[in-house]
Amino acid sequence: MNEDLPGALRPRFASPRVGALMSTRVGGVSHGVFDSLNLGSAVGDDPTWVAENRARFSRALGAEPRFLKQVHGQRVVRLPTAEPLPEADACVTTEPGIACVIQVADCLPVLLAAPEDRGVAAAHAGWRGLAGGVLEATVGALCEAAGCAPAEIEAWLGPCIGPRRFEVGGDVLAGFGLAPEAEHPRFLPHAPGKWLADLPGLARDRLRALGLVRIDGGTWCTVEDASRFFSFRRDRPLHGNSGRMAAAIWITPA
Repeated sequence: MNEDLPGALRPRFASPRVGALMSTRVGGVSHGVFDSLNLGSAVGDDPTWVAENRARFSRALGAEPRFLKQVHGQRVVRLPTAEPLPEADACVTTEPGIACVIQVADCLPVLLAAPEDRGVAAAHAGWRGLAGGVLEATVGALCEAAGCAPAEIEAWLGPCIGPRRFEVGGDVLAGFGLAPEAEHPRFLPHAPGKWLADLPGLARDRLRALGLVRIDGGTWCTVEDASRFFSFRRDRPLHGNSGRMAAAIWITPA
């Protein structure tokens, strides 16, 4: 039986063999700014604490987690693959017992499941990844691996920086091919040269454009809920860094 992980979110997909879990900052052994379930190994936390936190995360999954070297890009890798894992921001697997894992601390984690336990995927969707096409690449890779159409895929959007807190400049609009003077429902004027961006809304738009119809989640703000979530944008000015959470999806062995 999988061990419980306090505070974790457990998305539900149609197939009972598809498991999914999103950690929060609750339930670990780290201290200070990393209190308490920091899963990031390159943020300045004590390595022994991170190792224990990852062990707890793994036991809660009941599957083998595969952590990527995320670089805010669009590359998708098929799991299993040789260690160490390459730089990538999304992964796909059709093999039971292997968990696709994405680490976040304001960026949007997106979990995807193909029908009939034929495949799962996870994507790291910050604004650079979204603008660059990481969701399009991930959905395409999952469709190819699982032999399905985009309309058959279920998607879940995890916690990220919310639309009331994500202030961006003109470079972000330009990344999405928008001019500063153009009106767009996902970018609301906020201050001179600044807009409030709706990251989960942008992801929903992209997924719907691909043909997905079953899209859930995307309602939590990492910045606003400090007791529950790590937030790089909130914590870095005060502490120099932030812990990392992780979202995972896997196929349970028959």
